[in-house]
Amino acid sequence: MPNSSEIIAHIDGGSRGNPGPAAFGVAIETVTGEPITAFGKYIGRTTNNVAEYNGLLAALEFALSHEHPRLRVLTDSELMAHQINGRYKVRSPDLKPLFDKAKGLISRLESFSIRHVYREENREADRLANQAMDDAASGKAPREPPPLNPKIMAPAPHAASPEISKTVAKNSQSAAATIHEGAIHSRTQLPLFDAEEADGQIHRKK
Repeated sequence: MPNSSEIIAHIDGGSRGNPGPAAFGVAIETVTGEPITAFGKYIGRTTNNVAEYNGLLAALEFALSHEHPRLRVLTDSELMAHQINGRYKVRSPDLKPLFDKAKGLISRLESFSIRHVYREENREADRLANQAMDDAASGKAPREPPPLNPKIMAPAPHAASPEISKTVAKNSQSAAATIHEGAIHSRTQLPLFDAEEADGQIHRKK
């Protein structure tokens, strides 16, 4: 049975030129597929991966600020999903502070998962990111996020307790099983791979 306190965030980030004009898109819904909010934001000249991480941070900040302690993230960035899940190391000096900030926010949630999906399953977030880039290129003022649905956005009945948050933070550092991709993982340390160098193959350019 779906947990009513969990929300699902479809996120995407893009850069035209990599680096170049960049933006991210976030579309958030309930576990039953009812839309909650959706927005895109232009973030200036940067890379695809930086834009992807900004989308993740926006989703995390939304969940925490609206008292939703359970968040599921779907992204078409395989690189970011594997880095957050502990399968890839983060060596890029541009990504490391964003990664650290994301892990800090994740530790404050009761539960969190991130999973790589194909772009076809992430069309709305992709559209929002591209719309933000189009608006910036044409000189349009940034679009404000649509109003929240007040019925859906009622505070979750049980916010994460400090004890739960500490447990999540501790476990996320020692085992990949606490932050997963829909499967039960061994508590042994997963192998780390050097992935930034293969970014062009891992992430499709917009």
